[in-house]
Amino acid sequence: MSTATATATVTHTAALARLGRALSDSTRAGVLLALREAPAYPSDLADALGVSRQVMSNQLACLRGCGLVEAVPDGRRTWYRLADSHLSPALDELLRVVLYVEPGCCAGESCTCA
Repeated sequence: MSTATATATVTHTAALARLGRALSDSTRAGVLLALREAPAYPSDLADALGVSRQVMSNQLACLRGCGLVEAVPDGRRTWYRLADSHLSPALDELLRVVLYVEPGCCAGESCTCA
């Protein structure tokens, strides 16, 4: 048996922990999954996820702080998108992992995570 060696730096582990924190809340996870489909205004995200606009504002602030979403000014309004093009395929892959770990979580023709 070989001895384990650390291949990630403290910076890598801190970044991964931030991602884990972002995904640990169902509203934040829902925002990320919604934004992988298309950019959106906070009010539309709040309505789609069934939360108040204040809750959505707080969750978007957290996701911005984690570096996962970015705000784009649009006149008097602001819309949000994923901060990097690598995030959408990464979220798709995470959904495939979830299906492996918990195969019953997605059922029916309406499921889009497979």
